[in-house]
Amino acid sequence: MSEQTDAELLAAHCAGDPDAFTEIVRRHRDRLWAVALRTTGNREEASDALQDALISAYRRADSFRGDSAVTTWLHRIVVNASLDRLRRRSVRTWVPLPDEAAGESPATLIDDSRLADPRAAVESSETVREVRDALDTLPPDQRAAIVLVDLEGWSVEEAARALDCPIGTVKSRCFRGRAKLAERLAHLRNPDAPGAVVLPDNGGVTVDGEGGAP
Repeated sequence: MSEQTDAELLAAHCAGDPDAFTEIVRRHRDRLWAVALRTTGNREEASDALQDALISAYRRADSFRGDSAVTTWLHRIVVNASLDRLRRRSVRTWVPLPDEAAGESPATLIDDSRLADPRAAVESSETVREVRDALDTLPPDQRAAIVLVDLEGWSVEEAARALDCPIGTVKSRCFRGRAKLAERLAHLRNPDAPGAVVLPDNGGVTVDGEGGAP
């Protein structure tokens, strides 16, 4: 089973194989969880969104037409379930995410080499929290685009397929989201320091000259 492609496994699931869908989930659950968590900003809601999405995918597997990768199809369902959770949340609250790889944030804001210095590690942790707080203030559609393009490293075209919207819409959402992040995180600007956060005029977020997808 491990040698079968995702598409083959999904077809096997539709044909009645009781283990095929479980294998698909095993392959992609970590990435799907990360997308749900980053999109909702809340562990409980991310868990519920992911569960809703996987149940939906399980039941709607026969609707997959093969016009995109199975992972793109799954991500679309997870993002939509996460956005539904965000839209239903009347009061936005911030629940800190679990400790992950230090420095993880849009476009990898922190230079991991700085973590050898405990003081730098604390600063990095604070920066990650500030970035996550800033992400939580974005409208759901902009947040989803930023998560896929800048955090997950997807191309704009891939994000457009996952979000089921035109490429230009994804670009617009990313541009507006980045502009809001740049304004909110302007105090982090420190272009001369190693691994520094740089917020360019176009609203992108980069580190030492390396940025996310356009």
